[in-house]
Amino acid sequence: MSEPRASALPDHHVCEQARLSRDARFDGLFFTAVTSTRIYCRPVCPAPSPRPANVRYYASAAAAEAAGFRPCLRCRPELAPGNVAWPRGEQVVARALKLIDAGVLADHSLEQLAARVDIGARQLRRLFVQHVGAPPIDVHTTRRLLFAKQLLTETGLPVTEVALASGFASLRRFNAAFAQANRMPPRELRRQPRGAPDSALVLRLGYRPPYDFAALLMFLRTRALPGVERVDEQSYLRVFGTPDAAGWLRLSAWPGDEHALKLELHGAHPAHLLPLVTRLRRMFDLDADPRAIATTLGASAVLKPLVRKRPGLRLPGGWDGFEIAVRAVLGQQVSVAAARTLATRIVQRHGAALTAPMPAGLERLFPTPAQLADADLREIGVTTARAATIRGIARALLDGRVDFRAEQPLADFVTSWVALPGIGEWTAHYMAMRALSHPDAFPAADLILRRVAAGDAPELSTKGLTTLAEAWRPWRAYAVMHLWRRASDAAAKPPA
Repeated sequence: MSEPRASALPDHHVCEQARLSRDARFDGLFFTAVTSTRIYCRPVCPAPSPRPANVRYYASAAAAEAAGFRPCLRCRPELAPGNVAWPRGEQVVARALKLIDAGVLADHSLEQLAARVDIGARQLRRLFVQHVGAPPIDVHTTRRLLFAKQLLTETGLPVTEVALASGFASLRRFNAAFAQANRMPPRELRRQPRGAPDSALVLRLGYRPPYDFAALLMFLRTRALPGVERVDEQSYLRVFGTPDAAGWLRLSAWPGDEHALKLELHGAHPAHLLPLVTRLRRMFDLDADPRAIATTLGASAVLKPLVRKRPGLRLPGGWDGFEIAVRAVLGQQVSVAAARTLATRIVQRHGAALTAPMPAGLERLFPTPAQLADADLREIGVTTARAATIRGIARALLDGRVDFRAEQPLADFVTSWVALPGIGEWTAHYMAMRALSHPDAFPAADLILRRVAAGDAPELSTKGLTTLAEAWRPWRAYAVMHLWRRASDAAAKPPA
């Protein structure tokens, strides 16, 4: 039987050049399999280059494993950034991949996954084989096993907890699946675990360069909520969990030249590890493809110099959808600093206090929808209208009228949210940018965007900016970040 064609795979010549030059920009965009060893690698693998006749290219790790190859122990494919492409238009495969990343196939069938993206199961399977190179269940299984391989290699977690963390309810099934994929049992890989079982878990989170971590931290630092998170020039810290089972994390640059961030987790339950890593990868935009974004935005006369100046600018996501929604409403027509002050008051008045030992400045959780559904926010300085909007959001989330499902199309998300009183197009698109990390969200009514995009001419109208930005699809949210950064740089520049 012939191998499935994976249309997401770069051109063969491009793959060859990237493999031979070990180009990190292509890390995770394809995998190299060697027929003589039956091993598949990242394009950055430091091993000697195999004979071209023995090389096969695959669009995903799942496709390579489905063809009978096992992951390399040297370059470790589990460290490769994701390849969740978002082509022009809202592709079904991209939406389904988000659901798989969210763990939907751990508890639901393929038919239920397909229904979530409004397609039949057979058609979804066919599209996955065409674009990803493997059916959805293989993508799901490979994802879990590669995460298990990372935990076995980098942490001291017991094998039973590694199985739980990677989504296997049965240790026997985990051992069998791992041995089949890696040609060795888990305990053989775990010859020299890194770190004691009771110490902080330290994991590498890879990305494709260029990556402007400093710019992303600066964006988050100006919006950081005291008590909930702490951001400095080197790292991001945050509490998570529940009042009775709280933990905290730190994310910083990995030492040296490796293209990765260093995640330190304290107090995380094994079953929550993969969701936590997935959330952080989205929040810090670690799976973006800077080349694809720059190709589109760099064709614009407005954006070309901005992309050249900051090629690694990423889309800063938010930790929680409800938190972003509240902060977006508080930020309507006020400064970032003013919105942060109000949000901090809400945390101090309504957020649950933590009793477990935490780093200095981390002592509260952001309030839940249930905690704010009937809260009187006027007493802390929130206007009557915005207090009503926040309560309305909390109630709408509780009764299911709106949500933050990752797979929903942008237009559907905006339509459902603007139906709520006090939520306009700007707020809905801002929430899509931060809570969903949607790459094409675009708050076109934003005054700063309209001014900066106009250059030396009078500010654009909302309609004019929307028309101009059509050529920036499907990466309009990245254009927003470049334009906002341009305005921030201009404001910080001392007068001549």
